[in-house]
Amino acid sequence: MQEIEIEFKNLLTKEEYEQLLTAFQLKREGAKKQVNYYFETDNFHLKERGSALRIREKNNKYVVTLKQPHEDGLLETHAEISMEECKEALKSANWKIPNTIAIQLQRLNVPIEQLRFRGALTTYRLETDWKNCLLVLDYSMYHNTEDYELELETSEFQYGKDVFHQLLNEHQIVKRETRNKIERFFLAMP
Repeated sequence: MQEIEIEFKNLLTKEEYEQLLTAFQLKREGAKKQVNYYFETDNFHLKERGSALRIREKNNKYVVTLKQPHEDGLLETHAEISMEECKEALKSANWKIPNTIAIQLQRLNVPIEQLRFRGALTTYRLETDWKNCLLVLDYSMYHNTEDYELELETSEFQYGKDVFHQLLNEHQIVKRETRNKIERFFLAMP
């Protein structure tokens, strides 16, 4: 399965995160846990191509996702795998990458045999619909680091951008340059 992901992101302070929890009547106890297992080559072939590969564990399901640049956001290619296949990927260099993703990796000239598991990032995610968009509040932990993030997912770029800026302005949140989770994960790596 493939989809175009259009989202706007902003890192938050803990206080801003808590302010938005209150404003949108979200409870930390309702957060859904997800774990992202990241893969990369020693020479960062994916990063060089603006791409990322992960397995996400959520609700006892395991989905491999390749993210690639696209003119309107990111092209995501997804494939569900079993728990056993996930365990194999985490311990072996020769795991069986699903065909739909392997084809995309070959098009990117990423040496599949060099991809290795690099670590995990755990997120506690809260979501709510707001103004025909999906508003997401994430609390993430990785490499002895914690962060808070606001994401706004939309199906139309300009509308989403306008709603995102309106949200930041209404809650007096400073717009911050926000790298995606995998970039933050690798930057924090010891």
